Amino acid sequence: MPIIKILPHPEYCPQGAQVTAPAGTSICEALLENGIHIEHACDMSCACTTCHVVVREGFASLNEQEETEEDLLDRAWGLEPNSRLSCQAILAQKDLVVEIPKYSINHAKENH
Repeated sequence: MPIIKILPHPEYCPQGAQVTAPAGTSICEALLENGIHIEHACDMSCACTTCHVVVREGFASLNEQEETEEDLLDRAWGLEPNSRLSCQAILAQKDLVVEIPKYSINHAKENH
C-alpha cells in the first residue's frame, strides 16, 4: 500500500502525519479514514476547492486531472503547478508527500 506523508498543518495535523491507503483510494478518503479531517464541503463531488492539496512528491503517479478539476483549481487558494483536489486525486502504487494549504475558500466552514 502506498504511504502518504502529510506535511505539518496547524489545524489538521500540527506534527505532520503518515498514513497508508490502498491504491484506488482518493487522497481525501485516505486522510479522512486516518483521522485527518481535511475540509470537503461538497462531500467529495468535485464541486468546490476546500480539499485542495499540493503534491510535493509523487504527483506523476496520480490519475490524470479531468477538465472539471482543472477549472475548479483555478479558484483554489495557494494554487501551485502540483495542486490537486484531494477528492479527485487517486492513489497508484507510489508513495506521496502532500501539503494541505494554510487556507481554503470555504465561506461556510462546518463546526466553526
